[in-house]
Amino acid sequence: MTVERGIMLVVGVLVLASVLLAVYVNINWLWLTGILGAHLIVASFTGFCPVVMILKKIGLPQKAGFS
Repeated sequence: MTVERGIMLVVGVLVLASVLLAVYVNINWLWLTGILGAHLIVASFTGFCPVVMILKKIGLPQKAGFS
């Protein structure tokens, strides 16, 4: 697994979990989905993503051209 695939896995799990929590627990869990979406937009412009830093620290390889 690479950093890029790890990001997709982490965000996908979090979005799915927040939707399921919104359906079965409380609708306010959809705020997490919105926050994740907003962060993805900001990260696309700034390049800052805490998940990338964590995945790099645990030693996942990354593709060339990704920082």
